[in-house]
Amino acid sequence: MPRDEQGAMARESGGGGGSGTSAPRLSVVMPVRDLERYVDAAVASILGQTYRDFEFLIRDDGSTDGTRGLLRQWAARDRRIRLFESDVSLGPAESSNFVVRQARGALVARMDGDDIAHPDRLRRQVEALDAHADACLVGSLFEGIDEAGRSVRPRDRSRLTAPTPFAPFPHGSIMFRREAFDRAGGYRTDADFWEDLDLFRRLARLGALIVLPDALYRHRSSPLSTRITSSRTKVEASIDRMYRRTLGGAHPPRRGHRIMPDVFVSLGSTLLWAGRRPGALLPLLRRGALRFDRRSLAILAWALWAELSPRSLRYCLRFVAVRRDRRVGRAVRDDQVYRWTPV
Repeated sequence: MPRDEQGAMARESGGGGGSGTSAPRLSVVMPVRDLERYVDAAVASILGQTYRDFEFLIRDDGSTDGTRGLLRQWAARDRRIRLFESDVSLGPAESSNFVVRQARGALVARMDGDDIAHPDRLRRQVEALDAHADACLVGSLFEGIDEAGRSVRPRDRSRLTAPTPFAPFPHGSIMFRREAFDRAGGYRTDADFWEDLDLFRRLARLGALIVLPDALYRHRSSPLSTRITSSRTKVEASIDRMYRRTLGGAHPPRRGHRIMPDVFVSLGSTLLWAGRRPGALLPLLRRGALRFDRRSLAILAWALWAELSPRSLRYCLRFVAVRRDRRVGRAVRDDQVYRWTPV
């Protein structure tokens, strides 16, 4: 019986994975906590993939709702599922490390328990890694959905055309080579709540990070996001570290430990796209390290607009994304693979 980093037993159930007796080439991993409302759709989207030879490792990371019961039903119906149950919650980074450590495949695909994968996602990503031996990770662009599964955020291919320190693909859309993951050192707990970007930046030193421009992933914004349900103080401090480390010395910590304004947009965007009012304005004014510069003014305008009329802000952001996507439509082809290098 495997143990987590805290020494607690993680009970395993399920059929053992793969379509045969040998280890499958691909392992799909999904840590889950308290996602009863969405987990059925996430699991079904993986089991319905056109690429069939994989094991599906799921860790229930101390759920307190009905998530575990639903996962047990899925594990009883499909032998590819290996379900690990623990009453101890390891948190984002260590629960992710746990499922990867149990994986037997040379390739590992990540899945998040509140999102939905396109039926061809795994096949397309395996083919991309086979065709690009220098690549250690492949992600895909995404379509954003809200709590009810409605499309609210369109694909934006312009994310592939400009240098950026932030990944153009969501964490749950990635597939990577296990050997590269181990060499990079896996997920780090001091990067909880941005453990994905921290891993991507280290993997980029070992090989290419490539992106499929098709939206092979539906990324859900909901109030059940780990960033929203976890301690607000802890999450804000962690995301603040993310921005300071990725943006470099141009934004050193300020006296009084005020938080970079970008943090409030990052966290508020999840609620905005979920159809909620972000409530970012007052926290930004109270705790944000605002400056007299264009960036701070833009963030203040976003927070004020989101407070007064979140619906019109969502409409405007969708309109801008559609325009940007159309503008690069001829330059970014869906049948090509694009490289993302963190700056």
